Amino acid sequence: MRINELARAKINLCLHVTGQRDDGYHLLDSLVVFADTGDDISIKASVGFSLEIDGPFAEGLSAGYDNLVLKAAKLFEPHCEGAAITLTKNLPVASGIGGGSADAAATLRAMAKMTGAELPKDAGLSLGADVPVCLAEQSCRMQGIGDQITPIQNVPQMAAVLVRPNIAVSTPVIFKAISNKNNTGIMDYDHTDIIKYLKKQRNDLELPARAFAPEIGMCLQALKDLGALLARMSGSGATCFGIFETKKDATDASNKLAKAHPDWWVKACCLGD
Repeated sequence: MRINELARAKINLCLHVTGQRDDGYHLLDSLVVFADTGDDISIKASVGFSLEIDGPFAEGLSAGYDNLVLKAAKLFEPHCEGAAITLTKNLPVASGIGGGSADAAATLRAMAKMTGAELPKDAGLSLGADVPVCLAEQSCRMQGIGDQITPIQNVPQMAAVLVRPNIAVSTPVIFKAISNKNNTGIMDYDHTDIIKYLKKQRNDLELPARAFAPEIGMCLQALKDLGALLARMSGSGATCFGIFETKKDATDASNKLAKAHPDWWVKACCLGD
């Protein structure tokens, strides 16, 4: 039997950097939602562990044991002889939308279903700071180094467009470039008007990322010009998102962006639970 899981793209609607620990890890405060688009994980029982990668963004990815997908699967080694895994990479890599962390989380869920075993203790955080929130896969407030996850209710579904210019940015480089690492946290969530609420928040990584990759600013401006109610960068970039009034508005904007910028990755989607 084959188990399939969608590794949904993670979107930081806002992201505040609130400190840095002595071990170098940054403290974050973020409102996170998930898109209805992502990578695909397919798993079936096998003898030994193996990984095949296909899809539009498969090129250059290692299928060796340094891949988070295989690391996640091998945590279940006491419960099975192995697993043959296929990762269909639909999301661009190094883009601030979960990527490998979402893939690892989807693998953990699929392996738990295949084996009937519970998730190993601290499985998420042992694989990376973003894996716990991707494992939760619901609208939430993420704090600390990614280990404090608080579900958030009443986050509406939102029509959106994801846009990534044809450039990758380095997360460590962006964090290193932050001038102030002791910023205020996000405000308590107010569900009465999410756009109004989000406009009072920010992404502290956006300015240093835009300095490194001016194309990010171009994406944000393009989304605003097409009528986005809010345009912001997700995570450490370079993916940006625009929230639109309706699905039709988002689809129309997506089509126009893809036509005007054929080298950009553009995807209309829905954000939220």
